[in-house]
Amino acid sequence: MTDRNAHPSSAEPRHSMELDGSEALRLLGSVSLGRIVFTRHALPTIRPVNHVLDDGDIVIRTHEGAALTSHTRPADGRGVVVAYEADDIDPVTHLGWSVVATGYAQLVTDPDELARYRAMLRPWLHRSMDYAVRIRPDLVTGVLLTATDESLSADGE
Repeated sequence: MTDRNAHPSSAEPRHSMELDGSEALRLLGSVSLGRIVFTRHALPTIRPVNHVLDDGDIVIRTHEGAALTSHTRPADGRGVVVAYEADDIDPVTHLGWSVVATGYAQLVTDPDELARYRAMLRPWLHRSMDYAVRIRPDLVTGVLLTATDESLSADGE
C-alpha cells in the first residue's frame, strides 16, 4: 500500500502561482467533479458533486430532501453564499491546480432551464435528481502548482 501523504516522487521544489479569475474558471470547467461548501446548522458542510459550467455559472443537480436544496429555495431572491472547489492535482507529483469559486447559490425554478440542465448534467449518484442549483461566482481564485524550473540561473538567464 502506498502512503498517500508521502513526499512527491520528484525531489524538485514546487512553485505556487496565482491564477487570474478567467483562467481559474476555465480550469474549473475542464473537470466534472468538485466540492460544494455551505452552512448547515451554523457549521460548514462539504459535499462532493458533479457540475457543468454554463456561461460562467456553475450548475449542479440535487434532490428533494438534500440540505442544499432546502437552503437554496428562493426566500429573499439572493440565495445562499457557498464556495465551490475543484482541482486536478496529481497524487504522485503533487502538481496541478486548485480553484475556489465563491458566490450565491440559487435553486433553478424555471422549468425550461431546469429541463436544459437535466439534459446537460447526468447525476453520478443512482437516485432521482429533480432539482438544479446555479452558483453565480462573485470571486474566483486559483493556484497552479508547478515544478520550479531549475534551468534558469539566479540572474534570470
